[in-house]
Amino acid sequence: MNVTPLIPATDGVSTALNAWFVANARDLPWRRDGFGAWGILVSEFMLQQTPVNRVIPRLEEWLARWPTPAALAAVPPSEAVRAWSSLGYPRRALWLHAAAVQITELHGGIVPSDIDELLALTGIGDYTARAVAAFAYGHRHPVVDTNTRRVIARAIAGAGEPSPPNRGRDLDAMNLLLPQSVQEAALFNAAIMELGAVVCTSRSPHCDVCPIRNACAWRAADYPEYTGAHKTVQKKFAGSDRQVRGLIMAELRSTHRSVTDAEINTLWPDPAQLQRALASLVADGLAIPVRDGYTLPD
Repeated sequence: MNVTPLIPATDGVSTALNAWFVANARDLPWRRDGFGAWGILVSEFMLQQTPVNRVIPRLEEWLARWPTPAALAAVPPSEAVRAWSSLGYPRRALWLHAAAVQITELHGGIVPSDIDELLALTGIGDYTARAVAAFAYGHRHPVVDTNTRRVIARAIAGAGEPSPPNRGRDLDAMNLLLPQSVQEAALFNAAIMELGAVVCTSRSPHCDVCPIRNACAWRAADYPEYTGAHKTVQKKFAGSDRQVRGLIMAELRSTHRSVTDAEINTLWPDPAQLQRALASLVADGLAIPVRDGYTLPD
């Protein structure tokens, strides 16, 4: 990794981060020229709570099979759920399929560039809408994810980690740093995320190679411990309802026929937890009750 020379503390961070990003950015598919708005939208759905290294092969398979929203909209939702496979949180597959149908029917098969139109699509929240508008279409919008929030908390606020998310506060903080140039703004959105992902990491920040280390308020204060409110820690996966849901989904994806109650009952030793997980999948529209068992949505 190249080390950008130190910058004076009075300078803004955007110029330094953008220069660092140009020299050090990971080669990720969605950053390549010509990747397209549909590919970026699919990648954003997949990247939610899923590591990059697990997303890349699944993304490439997905776009080879469904290179346009219309191609995905033309197949049943069950095919989207099957293709989602091990990415986790399979509701995202249903939402992405529904969004593809809406894009095809309401927008002529073209992913919209307007944030409000993007927000009207199924499964798209504020972050994804802004990310598509900024990264696919180059619009000047602040885009804030977990990595962005961590960098701002440390470099600007001098805190070891960010407070729990607050949309208005987080967007305002990012907007103060965002360059006026449309091109530089899009680059900066990506650069600050990248810094948080590979340098200003949560547990082991690499301050010695950080391009804005001499402008970092947290470093200047000798790394004080964070004392604010903490986010909720997710429960362990092993033994959780999420694990049981995953076992049921794997069984449903493994066949094109219905899966019987008897087959489902063999998947987990705790009947109450098994039924709770199954009921949640039914409520999410991922397991459809039929006469002889359950299937994926048609």
